[in-house]
Amino acid sequence: MKINVVKINGKKAGDIELNDSIFSIEPRVDLMSRVVNWQLSKRRTGSHAALSRSEINLTKSKAFKQKGTGRARRGANSVVQFRGGGVVHGPLNRSHSYKLNKKIRKMGLKSALSSKLLDKNLIIIDKLESDGKTSSLRKELERLGVVSGCIIQSGDANNEFLRAISNIPNIKIIPEMGANVYDILKHTKLIIAKNAIEKLEERLAWTQVLC
Repeated sequence: MKINVVKINGKKAGDIELNDSIFSIEPRVDLMSRVVNWQLSKRRTGSHAALSRSEINLTKSKAFKQKGTGRARRGANSVVQFRGGGVVHGPLNRSHSYKLNKKIRKMGLKSALSSKLLDKNLIIIDKLESDGKTSSLRKELERLGVVSGCIIQSGDANNEFLRAISNIPNIKIIPEMGANVYDILKHTKLIIAKNAIEKLEERLAWTQVLC
């Protein structure tokens, strides 16, 4: 499939042939959902924890003698029944990450790319260049209809562009190797540098389509 290539100012700069097996497949919502959940699980720190009875900084000795006080018999103050005591079966430090088949991850990324093209939210940029002014770059992006966007670049963005784009909210720029389903779906528009298309296709071309 052919798609127009535009400059950052919106003017046409030619066209490019996209791989139909990557950008024109039927989007699999179920696979995209699995990949997003996998990504978010890996991001969780898993640092939540509660103190057990053995970790409470209280004396472990018996609070009072067993008989003769008229009170219910019990042991230390660190037991779970009392205020300030430990927590039984509480949360522990752990990793929330889990394994996900590489084929599913790649098919999820293909589905995300295809869904952006299907919804006409995919923009191919010739070169990521700017004069370094955030105001002028924001106006050029608004001219392209980009208010919320994810930009995939292949190391071809100049320093002025990177400095200007970092000050614009709801715009995220990531390298081609960092292209992921969550960032693509989170933002309305997907902008891909022309040089990054070939590397994306090389990365995803061999994966077989899941039925």
